[in-house]
Amino acid sequence: MSELRDELRYASTHEWVLVEEDGTVVVGITDYAQDALGDVVYAELPELGATFEVGAEVAVLESVKAASDIYAPVAGEVVAINEALDDEPELINDSPYDEGWLFKLAPTSEFESETQALLTAAEYAEQVAE
Repeated sequence: MSELRDELRYASTHEWVLVEEDGTVVVGITDYAQDALGDVVYAELPELGATFEVGAEVAVLESVKAASDIYAPVAGEVVAINEALDDEPELINDSPYDEGWLFKLAPTSEFESETQALLTAAEYAEQVAE
């Protein structure tokens, strides 16, 4: 079974969300997703200042197997990207919940309801087991 963390919320499209103390939302892909994707060789991340609605395509990860779209699990403005991925996209495989995060969003006013709509670790585990 892939690693899951109880403090995170999960989208059915395999992104995870961590709400930081300042209200910023960190987004990455799950351990399950990075394993299914294979060795990530390139990460096309969003521009700083770009805004996205829930479910919008935000980024693209390319692996030795395929390219995969990454979707916004919550609406917001991109306030940071993980620049380390430019030189080390393999961080997504090696450390999907820590060093391999993708981008950070300043969420919109609908944030609380959007976050509640995401899956808990147990719900996500049940989904990927199906």
